[in-house]
Amino acid sequence: MATKVRIPSSLRKLTNNQALVEVTAPHVGALIAELQARFPGLKERLVDEHGEIRRYVNVFVNAEDIRYLRHQETPLHDGDEVSLVPAIAGG
Repeated sequence: MATKVRIPSSLRKLTNNQALVEVTAPHVGALIAELQARFPGLKERLVDEHGEIRRYVNVFVNAEDIRYLRHQETPLHDGDEVSLVPAIAGG
């Protein structure tokens, strides 16, 4: 099951400047674990000390926010696209 993961520019220094990586994972939680294994330091940017997705990070599977699906248990299928979108503050 290959899932494409879009990496935002703010996190690309952790992925060797890759904007798109492919991961094989059955659900979002496993995808995050796989990203951490390949790109150490990425997980702590995405999840808090309790293992929950940080409030300021949005994760979309095929343009649907996982908060309205099954959170980290949201299943992934071959060809899905995951977007990691950290909130941008300022004004």
